[in-house]
Amino acid sequence: MKLTSEAVSKMEINDFIGKRIPCECGREHYMNVDKVIIGNGVINQVADIVEEYKSKHPLIVADSHTYKVAGSLVENLLKQKGVDYKTVIYTVDRDLVPDEQAMGKLILAVDNSTDFLIAVGSGVLNDLTKYISGRTGIRSMIVATAPSMDGFVSDTSALTIDNLKTSVPCALPKVVLGDVDILKKAPERMILAGLGDMIGKCSALVDWQLSRIINDEYYCPATAKISADAIQKCIDNIDGVKTRSDAAIGNIMDGLLRTGIAMSYVNNSRPASGSEHHLSHYWEMMFLFQGKEALLHGTKVGLTSILVGKIYETFTQEKVDFAAAIDAAKKFDEAEWEQDIKRLYGKAAPGILRNAAKDKRNSVENRIKRIEKIRDNFDKIIALAKMAKTAAFIENIMKRAGAPLRPQDVGVDETIVHNSMMIAKEVRQRYTILNMLSDLGLTEKYTKVIDDFIKK
Repeated sequence: MKLTSEAVSKMEINDFIGKRIPCECGREHYMNVDKVIIGNGVINQVADIVEEYKSKHPLIVADSHTYKVAGSLVENLLKQKGVDYKTVIYTVDRDLVPDEQAMGKLILAVDNSTDFLIAVGSGVLNDLTKYISGRTGIRSMIVATAPSMDGFVSDTSALTIDNLKTSVPCALPKVVLGDVDILKKAPERMILAGLGDMIGKCSALVDWQLSRIINDEYYCPATAKISADAIQKCIDNIDGVKTRSDAAIGNIMDGLLRTGIAMSYVNNSRPASGSEHHLSHYWEMMFLFQGKEALLHGTKVGLTSILVGKIYETFTQEKVDFAAAIDAAKKFDEAEWEQDIKRLYGKAAPGILRNAAKDKRNSVENRIKRIEKIRDNFDKIIALAKMAKTAAFIENIMKRAGAPLRPQDVGVDETIVHNSMMIAKEVRQRYTILNMLSDLGLTEKYTKVIDDFIKK
């Protein structure tokens, strides 16, 4: 079988995993996950899965919330089979941060007898378990408790290291289990976060094509179609989110897994993460530095997707003075840029500066080449911008689901939003519309556009 954009729409989720698949893009894709199980009552298969992997001493990883939701049930299912398990529970009164302390707690819970890791939860617990699995070589599985994010089968873990949000290589789980009866009972904010993370793929896919035009970046149409189809399934069932219908919740979980598969296929987060994630990551760091309780990742992404929609629709009318952009690029002030990084990134600034020196992102020569490429392909870029979902479209989807529509609704103040527009492009090396605005000298203009937009 060959993976094509046409074939993708006909494939079940397990058709994508466990085997090497040649693709129309010229590469071969492989997903080192054995199976995905989504359905009603499937948590009852946990003990059979543990037995299938010949585990005698599994370690259950949960927090004080997910333990009540499903961790104790997993324990009981293993007890009934006579399995000698161990449990590590993170006591939390707010969302767990995947930092060095959290990683240390888990690695200390792994002993010489541990032969399987069972993460009971989503988000951070998933990232921590995958990371420790990669470091120890111990296989893992995920028992999802909420359809809240797309990292279940991503081959990177989103960790906070030296105060900087960092994507770190990890080992994929062998099995992902999503019991719809449990998922649909998740807190509303977690379900809406999963939807927000899915909606964020709209702008991510456009950003990927943008970089394809400007930087000749590798692009896989079939992999992009995996994400696009997953988004559409969620949109088609959007009215079932409020009522927590099996179909709506199942589609969100299925979509989050499919986009994770897409990321693993291309060995980066391009099919699922773009400028909306860069803005979100900046907000997250600022909350952490200010001692505020973290917002769920997908909650932020849903909101930033609306902002990026506004950016793209505004850009469709842009008239660029390319000569002025090239002249400004020649006058780039590295010292001034570094001061801005230190001022706006605070504790995370050293990591940003190290990464910038490593990838030479401030090369004037490269910036001029990009400006010339934008100039020569401007009609294509405008056409692409017109394909992006508008702010109104995304707002309507989120509103129908009952999700927040403005940063202020969840406590993100106007200053953080303003600063993120100015500097969030530095969070990752990956090129997005935020980078293009910077190349063209339009960052301040579009920051004002967003400043005004969020006040409406």
